[in-house]
Amino acid sequence: MTMITSGLANDKFPVTEGHSYAEYQVDGINVVAVAAGYNNPQLGTGISGWRRMLKFYQFARLAAHVGRKLSKPDVVFATHTPLPIGLAGAALARHFSVPFVFEVRDLWPDALINLGGLKNPLVIWHLRRMAKKIYNQATHIVALSPGMKNGIVHTGVEASRVTVIPNACDCDLFRPAPSSAGRDWRNRLGLDGRFTAVYFGAMGHANGLKYIIEAARILAQQQKENIALLLVGDGGKKPELQRLAQEYKLTNVIFNSSVPKAELAGLVAECDVCMTIFSAAKENTWSPNKMFDALAAGKAVLINVPGWLRETIESHNCGRYLDPHRPQALADALEELAANPQLCREMGKNARALAEREFERTKLAERLENVLLQVTKNHG
Repeated sequence: MTMITSGLANDKFPVTEGHSYAEYQVDGINVVAVAAGYNNPQLGTGISGWRRMLKFYQFARLAAHVGRKLSKPDVVFATHTPLPIGLAGAALARHFSVPFVFEVRDLWPDALINLGGLKNPLVIWHLRRMAKKIYNQATHIVALSPGMKNGIVHTGVEASRVTVIPNACDCDLFRPAPSSAGRDWRNRLGLDGRFTAVYFGAMGHANGLKYIIEAARILAQQQKENIALLLVGDGGKKPELQRLAQEYKLTNVIFNSSVPKAELAGLVAECDVCMTIFSAAKENTWSPNKMFDALAAGKAVLINVPGWLRETIESHNCGRYLDPHRPQALADALEELAANPQLCREMGKNARALAEREFERTKLAERLENVLLQVTKNHG
C-alpha cells in the first residue's frame, strides 16, 4: 500500500528543501510526502478561501505528477476534502488503467454555501462542475453519511455506485476508563471537582465555537462555577475566541493546544461530556470524527448539528441535541447533566454500546476493504 500526503508543515514526513517529494516506510505502508498543500490545522483555518483552494490545486497537481512515478497499484483510493484531491485520484487511475474509488467526506460546494463561506456564483458553478466530473469518473464512491449519498445521487450518479461508510470509532484508543495520565491532565488544567465538557478539534470558521463561549458566559452569569468548558485544539479562530473569553472575564473556559491522539484519549476519559459543535447551517450532512471519538470514549454527546447526527444521538439516548442558534441550549444541557450524574453516566454507557455495535473501526474497515476488492475484481 502507498499513501500520498502533504509533506509541508509536517514534522513526521518532512520534504527536504529543493525536492518535490520524500518517501517513508510506516507500519508497512509506503508514505509519499509531496511538497505541496498543508496539514497544519492552524495554517489551514487561518488563511483566505482562495489561498486554501490554490494550495489544494497545487497538491493535486504535484500528487498526480509524483504518483505516476510509483509502481502500478490495483486500485486508486482518494479521500476528500478538499475536492481537487479527486482530480489527482482520477488522473492516476487513468494513467495506470485501474479502478478509482472516491471517498466523499463533505459535499462541495454545498457545505461551503450552507455555512455562508461561498457566495461567488462563478466559483459555485466551477465546483459543481468539478464534483460532477469526478463523480462520473469514479468507479465507485464512498459517502460518509446518508445525506452525502443523497447529495451525490442528486447529481445523477446511480445509487448502486455509492456506499455509505461513516467515520469509525477507535474503541481501543478511546475508552471510558480514566487513567493516571488523564488525571494528570485534570490537575494541570485545574479541572478537579468541576463538571467538565470538552471540545477537541479544529478552531476555524466552520466550527462556530463562539457558540461555546456564549454558553460559558451564560453559565458565568448564573454563577455555575462548578461547570468548566475545555477547548482543545488550534486554528485560525482560536485567538479571537481567547480574546472574547478574556473580554467576558470568563474563568470557566480553558484553552489547550492540540495534543497527540493517545494523550487526547486520556484527557477525554477524564471529562464528563463531549461537545460536537459546528456553525449553524441550512442543512447538514457531516460525519465528524470528534463525535465518533466521543462515542468510543463512552461520553454523553452534546451536539448542535441537525440531520442524521441528531437522529443518531437522540434515538440511542447518547446525549442532547442543541438548537444551533441558541447558546442557552448548551448552557441548559450542561446544567441538567451536571445536576444529574446518573443520567450523564447512562448516556455515556449508551454511547459506548453504540460505538461497539455500529461504528467500531475494524467492522467499517472491512466494509471499505470489500468495496475496494469488489471494484478491483469487476475491473479485472
